[in-house]
Amino acid sequence: MRFEPRPNPSKIMVLMSPVIAIALTSLVAMVIFASAGLNPFEALLTFLTAPLADLYGLGELLIKAAPLVLIGIGLAIGFRAGIWNVGAEGQLTVGVIFSGYIALKYGPGDGMWVLPVMVLAGAIGGMAWAAIPACLRVAFNASEILVSLMLNYVAALWLSWLIFGLWRDPAGFNFPQSEPLAPAALFPTLIEDTRANISVLFALAAIFAGWLFMSRSFAGFQLKVTGLSEGAARYAGFGVRRAVWIGMLASGAAAGIAGVGEIAGPLAQIFPTASPGYGYAAIIVAFLGRLNPIGILFSGLLMALLYLAGDLAQMSLGMPSSITGLLQSTMLFFLLTTDVFIQYRIRFQSSNRQGASA
Repeated sequence: MRFEPRPNPSKIMVLMSPVIAIALTSLVAMVIFASAGLNPFEALLTFLTAPLADLYGLGELLIKAAPLVLIGIGLAIGFRAGIWNVGAEGQLTVGVIFSGYIALKYGPGDGMWVLPVMVLAGAIGGMAWAAIPACLRVAFNASEILVSLMLNYVAALWLSWLIFGLWRDPAGFNFPQSEPLAPAALFPTLIEDTRANISVLFALAAIFAGWLFMSRSFAGFQLKVTGLSEGAARYAGFGVRRAVWIGMLASGAAAGIAGVGEIAGPLAQIFPTASPGYGYAAIIVAFLGRLNPIGILFSGLLMALLYLAGDLAQMSLGMPSSITGLLQSTMLFFLLTTDVFIQYRIRFQSSNRQGASA
């Protein structure tokens, strides 16, 4: 048995593979609900619709989808060029550190410049952290996958050191948290009676900017060619090193800004776990959206719904909140599996033929 590349993979199936992955994940979810003694159809319906029962739930969906979409757009730019940045979680954390420094140092003022500087600092922090694997890839051909992944833990330890030390709230009863951020360092609310803030607008702006860059710019075309074939890119005079820098810095900036949205939005403080894993989940969002900005918008909303449903599952269904991570990984597994069968077909050879070939 061997995998043989298909000469002309179905374009329809490429678009349908996320739908197939979602359908298969829903079946797995129903099996889990049934094994827990629940009605699988009713439990699945409750799981997916109960978080959106009111306006507040809609606002929660938007603020959870915003960082996923924002990071997913940044990652998609690099993924299209074959630059595999898996360090968005660390880049988000460093964005929290850089913007948090501005918020804690200058937050008490009423100046309108605090938030713009925080956003700029977050972007710079994310880009600086992404520049490390980019530099090592360009200079020493080091794997950006391994380097960016390991830097996630370094960033998390850096933030923990600050929160347990220099930034610990003296009035926080020894809890690991910073002082509450001043009102000048918080994003304005976008929808009344919800926690949705203007970070949602950053995500929408990223969708438009990502579409413009990837589909309507020559640089985006260069990245796409580089991702398809580095040899063809070099022959055409497209710089592979330039693609590495663009892909890494774009995703780093997006992740850093997403970090600002967390501490200046729903958290309003800085915690050691500023992100519930958005940097990792955004990888699934990018692939589920087919590296297309519009697709990433819908996959980001779906992934945000899974986060909300996981929290609700504890209260209404008696399920652990870890079901969110289980279904996320299951969805990625089915997506990758369907993609393999779209790109390849299985060929069987008899043992006699194999012996003759040997």
